[in-house]
Amino acid sequence: MLVTEADLSDRLFSDFDLSHGAVAAVSGGSDSTALLFLLKDHLDRNTPAAKLLAVTIDHGLRPGSAAEAQAVASVCAEHGIAHRTLVWSGPKPSTGVPAAAREARYRLLAEAAEEEGIRLILTGHTADDQVETALMRQARDEGARDEGARDGRGLAGMAPATLYDWRVWIARPLLGTRRAALREMLKRRGIGWIEDPTNLDQRFERPRVRTSLAGADGERRFEEAIARTRQAAAEREALGRRAAMQIGAFASRLASGLIRLDRDFAAGEDSDAAIYALRILLATVGGVSFLTDEARCRALFERLRSGTLCATLSRTVVDARRAGIFLYREARNLPAAAPAEDQAIWDGRRRITLSDRSGGLVIAPLGSAAAKGVVAEDGAPASLRRKALTAEPAAWRGSECLDFAGADAVPGPMAAAPIVSPFARFLPSFDLPPAEAVATLIGAAPLPTLPCRGHDRGGAWAKA
Repeated sequence: MLVTEADLSDRLFSDFDLSHGAVAAVSGGSDSTALLFLLKDHLDRNTPAAKLLAVTIDHGLRPGSAAEAQAVASVCAEHGIAHRTLVWSGPKPSTGVPAAAREARYRLLAEAAEEEGIRLILTGHTADDQVETALMRQARDEGARDEGARDGRGLAGMAPATLYDWRVWIARPLLGTRRAALREMLKRRGIGWIEDPTNLDQRFERPRVRTSLAGADGERRFEEAIARTRQAAAEREALGRRAAMQIGAFASRLASGLIRLDRDFAAGEDSDAAIYALRILLATVGGVSFLTDEARCRALFERLRSGTLCATLSRTVVDARRAGIFLYREARNLPAAAPAEDQAIWDGRRRITLSDRSGGLVIAPLGSAAAKGVVAEDGAPASLRRKALTAEPAAWRGSECLDFAGADAVPGPMAAAPIVSPFARFLPSFDLPPAEAVATLIGAAPLPTLPCRGHDRGGAWAKA
């Protein structure tokens, strides 16, 4: 049963670790304004020393946005809440504006949180937002299936929590709460909010979906969408757990950039979990920010069942032999040599950290000639190890290779930490098990601790 009570603060936040504070993303609309005041109530009663920072992002996309941000600042000042307005500055793209605005919004929120030593951002997405999102994704998924593609992961809707950039958690505690209940609470308190005109603009998909839900059968469609999304979320989480088990049971890292899968990986009964695991591994090895297409991966998997092959998918070479199935980055379209930059992401696969700042250092692929000179006793087939190392980053000064990813020598001028490419920017809590399994496999940084007990407790299904 969905929560409809207005007095929600303790129920919504009691499972969160707020001891290190929280950033509340506040646009001035009813949902985020309600989030802010419910959160403040909870902190005042339970953790008064915890830091609360309200942050408003001014995207600069329409007239009046600066005035709206100032209105939020005034409300916060009136109630003794720290507030910052951050502006998305610079040129805006001519296409893909919503996605670019979303990326900018979370980047700015994360920067503000880290400046305050806070690792948790809370947003005001509600059950209404969840249903609208689910219906939009359902329409896109049905279109994709008509064209021969299928995935269905998006039908789970928004995750209760998402890890941004592998360092800051974004949580959505209101996903089980109706917008009407939040507005009723604000009205009783005499707190106003800003109506975003784009929410009524029928040129955009979300307002059209919102209008359709206001019709005579709106509540029925709402309940049906909630039920479908709940089921899809449970299925996605179950598939992720099974994929993580596949990775743990059958995958091993033989050398830098070289993954081996046991031949039994392709022979098991749970092909759906194995294919999902393979999609994640291919994207990670290839440094691709999105999962490998399911249909193409399924076709490759069926070929793996039948015997040996050598193929390329998502920039990853899949070399299936009697000794195992080997994955490594293909040696095409690698980044060109460029001056070394600290904390840069190289080829979507490695985060470069520099210990030598003396200048003149260049990061470039190790290359086949240098890889041939590497001697190692790690049990990996020598030819495959060389092919994998060819595509790994190396630190060069002139024609001299000073360091490379996977070097066994003492620490050099460069560290190249692996990253889980498809989840490096946004990791939904639905996908924690397979992300953790891949991170362990490749030696990536461990995940920050989830900020709430049981990540699904804040989802779209309240336990009222």
